[in-house]
Amino acid sequence: MDDQQVLGPAYLAVALQLTVAAVNRCPDRESARVRISASLAHIAEKVRGTKHWLGPSLKLVVLPEYFLTSYPQTETIAAWADKAALDINGPEYEALGKIAQDNGVFLAGNAYETDAHFPGYYFQACFLIDPAGKVVLRYRRLNSMFAPTPHDVWDKYVGIYGPEAIFPVADTAIGKIGAIASEEILYPEIARCLAMRGAEVLVHPTSEAGSAKQTVKDVAKLARAIENMAYVVSANTGGLYDTDLAQDAGNGCSRIIDHRGTILREAGWGETSNAWAEIDLHALRRERRKPGMNNYLTRLRNEAFAPTYAQVSVQPANALLNADGSLKTPERAHFAEAQARILERLTRQGLI
Repeated sequence: MDDQQVLGPAYLAVALQLTVAAVNRCPDRESARVRISASLAHIAEKVRGTKHWLGPSLKLVVLPEYFLTSYPQTETIAAWADKAALDINGPEYEALGKIAQDNGVFLAGNAYETDAHFPGYYFQACFLIDPAGKVVLRYRRLNSMFAPTPHDVWDKYVGIYGPEAIFPVADTAIGKIGAIASEEILYPEIARCLAMRGAEVLVHPTSEAGSAKQTVKDVAKLARAIENMAYVVSANTGGLYDTDLAQDAGNGCSRIIDHRGTILREAGWGETSNAWAEIDLHALRRERRKPGMNNYLTRLRNEAFAPTYAQVSVQPANALLNADGSLKTPERAHFAEAQARILERLTRQGLI
């Protein structure tokens, strides 16, 4: 086996910055699905055009956060689940699979989805679809300010899906790929857990205010790439349409960062495929296998960190499970009230 086979190929990836047509103002599920269907057609067109423009070396396309719906605002958990969340076996994922298949690419993105085990809930999920049209990775967001997460129903969730479903990494022909949802780039533990499972490329669907000046999320993207010796492909929205917000509230500056923290390519604003760059697995794996001070992954002292994490509880697990294992039905106010109680407790303990 030659060195190229051992250390891996190089290929092009793109953080495809697209506009999002929100479904919040759609009066019912049916009209929301019509808009989602139109968005899928738009995405199919733009992925096809991007593949034609960049050529056969394009193997990874990353779409933005909640690219089919935008995000819930005043809707209840159950109402948003009905209106905007996808069935994991539904026509939307089938359509996304066909886009991946038709263009011979791995397609990553982020959507709200339902789960038959958790009726009335939705989870925000990052996914990766392979060129055969199969979903090969599904990561459900763990940190969310106003929505249920697997951690809120921890015992039931892990009991159903197992611990390996919490930080999944897909071992693919284009490397080992993990996913981080939007604001979760600010939580280093998530990227580190993925790296501890071998992730070499971190796909990051996001929706944020792009800025000519460095933002806190920009700093975090660089840090996650450096400390985990991994590529970060961060795809932002190119504008949010038909919401109460200004359309540029989530727009611009999609980027690809290499394992040294170098920004390889960065987009401007609006719809664009300009954030494309080469992912060189050969170079990444060579760096990971070199001894020295800069090989951060070989210098971790995990046993020293684990007791502190175990001793300090911040967000409690199972916050939405009743004692009998049934689900609580939260209003959006639940999440703000929970944070207020946590602030009070941590202040009382002298931790903040």
